[in-house]
Amino acid sequence: MNQDAIYQELRRGDSVLSTVLDSIFDGVYIVDRERRIIFWNRAAEEITGHLKKDVMGRCCHDSMLNHIDENGTMLCFSACPLARSIQTGESLRAKVYPQHKDGRRFPVYTHIGAIRDETGAIIAGIEVFRDISQEEEFRLLQEKFNALIKRYVSTATLEEVMEHLEGGTEGHARVRELTVLYLDVVGFTLFSERNAPAVVATMLNELFGVCEVITRECHGDIDKFIGDAIMAVFIDANDAVAAGRKVLAAVGRLNGTRHARGLEGVRIRVGINSGSVIQGEIGTSSRKDVTVIGDVVNTAARIESVTDPMRMGISRATYARLRDPGPGWECRTVQVKNRTEPVTVYISAAPEASPEEPAPPAASHSA
Repeated sequence: MNQDAIYQELRRGDSVLSTVLDSIFDGVYIVDRERRIIFWNRAAEEITGHLKKDVMGRCCHDSMLNHIDENGTMLCFSACPLARSIQTGESLRAKVYPQHKDGRRFPVYTHIGAIRDETGAIIAGIEVFRDISQEEEFRLLQEKFNALIKRYVSTATLEEVMEHLEGGTEGHARVRELTVLYLDVVGFTLFSERNAPAVVATMLNELFGVCEVITRECHGDIDKFIGDAIMAVFIDANDAVAAGRKVLAAVGRLNGTRHARGLEGVRIRVGINSGSVIQGEIGTSSRKDVTVIGDVVNTAARIESVTDPMRMGISRATYARLRDPGPGWECRTVQVKNRTEPVTVYISAAPEASPEEPAPPAASHSA
């Protein structure tokens, strides 16, 4: 079929081709090589508010659709996908924002292609588009929901919940090899006795905020906040140790700003252990948390408890996983609670004393 015959077929409202295109739910419009509209179906009318009688023979950029992309670029005058398809014959897909007749912009997902005659020459371009306003609203709501939920639960928890919703895997538990970082505030009880509740809450929020950012930057996930303690999990032991170093350094800087404000500083200990843990739902039928449990977790907490303030202790299992442990580690054999055999722990170097406050002497720990 030649160009003139195709154009006549499209313009006839009672032709088979026009009837078929009018019966589909997606918007369809066709333009000639000069980008003048030669066909506009009923769905295009419903989606855009522009009637067929008002658009025929006009260009989509002629005070009508005026498409823009997600960056606000006016496509009709610079990077029109339809013009590109007519020139090159490419089939294109894109999310764009046309202008409704009432003036508002709305998102559509569009498929664009070239129409050829019997010789293979490109004679027109076709665009099939679908209003995705509801999908976009749902996506934005989902992202906002995820961002809000992640302030209160770990990413692992959120992912596990989504798996349950999608696949009905309630109660599912699995064994994973992870590295567990356990951080605790030294002398928290005495700190709480010396300071008002609001001061205590401010200190914890400042500390936890620093830890959360660093954990994410080091590709980890905070599993839970436990009073004055944090438990985080990492796939890579190297990331966990890097996070521990950064947190210790950040707490030193945080104390500098606290002292400048006349506030008491905070001291922490960090314990890290690696190995197989059980990850799954723990709790009752009315309230469950997705968390990790097992001897690896318990040992990380025990290592933290026997580590000196403002230092990091790591297990032999974690140390063996480090690509480059670096200098300064002190190897100790210590007895920890609920363990019959001593545990080998590598303790990081002591921090330098800050000008605001001398570093406290190393604390001694009993079995």
